[in-house]
Amino acid sequence: MKKSVVRDKSYTFALRIVRLYQYLTGEKREFVLAKQVLRSGTATGALVHEAEQAESRADFVHKLSIALKETHETGYWLLLLKDAEYITPGMFESIDPDCSPRS
Repeated sequence: MKKSVVRDKSYTFALRIVRLYQYLTGEKREFVLAKQVLRSGTATGALVHEAEQAESRADFVHKLSIALKETHETGYWLLLLKDAEYITPGMFESIDPDCSPRS
């Protein structure tokens, strides 16, 4: 498989989200918000991976645009988790930049 920076970054991000989910459900006993951030945070990587097998250029662009929306949604859930004090500001600051298309 050809090297893809976007695929690698989205996979690493999803893995960090899985670990955050484990922390939230195990340590904080928070399940609803944890499930939301898990769903949107792992969807990004899945969509990027799926886009590599797109049936057309339009399909490729569509899958990546949905991945971007999922990334922005993940940023919302992370902010909510921080403001609700389920995660520390430091935890938020270490993950949130990955939700930005500039990172």
